[in-house]
Amino acid sequence: MEWGVTLLIILGSFSLLMASGTPVAFCFLTINIVGVYLMWGGAIGLEELSYSIVSSLATFSLEPLPLFILMGEVAFHSGLASLIIETLDRWLGRVPGRLSLLSVGAGTLFSTLTGSSLASVALLGSVLVPVMEKRSYKKSMSLGPIMGSGGLAAMIPPSSLAVLIGVIGEISVGAILIAIIIPGLVMAGLYAIYIIARCKIDCSLAPAYEVEYMPLLEKIKITVFYVLPVGVIIFLVIGLIILGIATPSEAAATGTVGTFIIAAAYGKLNWKVLVKSLRGTLQVTVMVFVIIMGAKTFSQVMAFSGVTKGLFQFTLGTSLSPIAVIICMQVLLLILGCFMEVISIMMLTMPLFMPLVRELDINQVWFAVVFLVNLEVAVLTPPFGLHLFVMKGVAPDDTTMADIIKAAVPFMGLALLAMVLVMIFPQLALWLPSLMRR
Repeated sequence: MEWGVTLLIILGSFSLLMASGTPVAFCFLTINIVGVYLMWGGAIGLEELSYSIVSSLATFSLEPLPLFILMGEVAFHSGLASLIIETLDRWLGRVPGRLSLLSVGAGTLFSTLTGSSLASVALLGSVLVPVMEKRSYKKSMSLGPIMGSGGLAAMIPPSSLAVLIGVIGEISVGAILIAIIIPGLVMAGLYAIYIIARCKIDCSLAPAYEVEYMPLLEKIKITVFYVLPVGVIIFLVIGLIILGIATPSEAAATGTVGTFIIAAAYGKLNWKVLVKSLRGTLQVTVMVFVIIMGAKTFSQVMAFSGVTKGLFQFTLGTSLSPIAVIICMQVLLLILGCFMEVISIMMLTMPLFMPLVRELDINQVWFAVVFLVNLEVAVLTPPFGLHLFVMKGVAPDDTTMADIIKAAVPFMGLALLAMVLVMIFPQLALWLPSLMRR
């Protein structure tokens, strides 16, 4: 059977299973089981599949995932993130779009405690949107910045999505975690510049209001007390990896221990928080492991069926340059982002893209960063962007989905601009990894 026909059958089957409401991980597992049974000799194929499943999960590169997830759960349930928001609020004066800028700053700092962009959007939305509504902020300046800055959780370590890309794409997890730092900060900077510029042009978007005065010494005191410990956690995760002192797994462990200690020191760690954190970690980890299991075996089915080889030969036959191939990949991801959530996109495309990336001798870490930024556009893309639905859940009752989509569009554009900048200036992603001690 021609590889193109095989690819169409696989994609068609996947689409039908998705349309039936089957969870995405089980869609891939179903395709994998049927595929290996037909192509690998029945029962023997199923036995090989079981070996592949075990080998895909029995790897040290997966260790940071549950630990990063646990860090985020503890930070979320213990209320550490709320303390950060309150501290940043004290430092902002009467700048244009004050509360919108607060959401960007808080989203950036909160990203260092959690790898979940959905949790970040939910927290920032539930805390800041009511305050913005009270201050007569327009929805474009209240909802948009929160949805955009919430996505920074995937672009600043610890990022569970970055670990997932590294595992599925067989790329250095530590290098990806370090590589996303500057692009993530670039995105945050673009968001802040846009907010200030828009509010300067149209003051009615975010009306100014009187801010309670606080002495400088008091500001420094609460910053040292509430924000400096977050810097310790950042060092325990990122600093140890850059210095070559710890592997990503070891850094994840030290960061998790540090989060527990800080939560306990603030009196925020109790039995209820611990149970909620462990339960949430277990649920998310099981889901992620099933996804990895499906994606790994799916890539093997693609290779054995001849789809990977056929796609590779077709791409070489087009005489496209490597950068043109990358641009085509990104366009495809943008289209898929309109109809699928990020995990589905990752599972479907990484097994197809990575063999091409390696054969064309494209830097894999750089490609992973570009891929990840593109996925952050997907979470804002209608009609199925997950951030849109999370925001709908925490926004005021009179907020329509049209309001949310309209607020998200500028931040989609800014995320795309960040992706273009990383493509034009690869060192934005590659400079920090080059400093890592081997």
